[in-house]
Amino acid sequence: MALDDLKAALPEYAKDLKLNLSAVIGNSDLPPQQLWGIVLACAMATRSPAVLRALAPEAKANLKPEAYTAAKGAAAVMGMNNVYYRTLHLLSDKEYSSMRAGLRMNIIGTPGVEKADFELWCFAVSAINGCGQCLDSHEAVLKKAGVEREVIQASIKIASVLQAVAATLDAEAAIADL
Repeated sequence: MALDDLKAALPEYAKDLKLNLSAVIGNSDLPPQQLWGIVLACAMATRSPAVLRALAPEAKANLKPEAYTAAKGAAAVMGMNNVYYRTLHLLSDKEYSSMRAGLRMNIIGTPGVEKADFELWCFAVSAINGCGQCLDSHEAVLKKAGVEREVIQASIKIASVLQAVAATLDAEAAIADL
């Protein structure tokens, strides 16, 4: 199992991350499409080759082809949107927020999977990328769709653990050559 390989790759000082990987992915109560869509989108958002190589095959095995593609699309479009909307939020000149973005993001309207699942994946990626405006926007859509807080929280936990795993593995790879 790829998850076991990922846990085995973590150093002993990151034992909490190993345990958290088991808890948030290995023992998740989320339906497989929600879970593995979050995992794949977040793995892409971490930008970690090690995390992506470990988890993408398992995500592919657990997702229908259209869900696999949509999860990758969520990571891609949110990579753009999170930078754009986070910047608008941070700028002192609020006039930028009233300007038309003019950025294509058609996948959000027609993701090819259940809208709530896609929104959940976008929400998790936004947590990794730190865009408060996108988090608020996607959370509002999720709540309106009847998604429970516990499901939303589960996506945050997955995002946070995968980001920490990615940072740890990438840092270990970088200092291994020292």
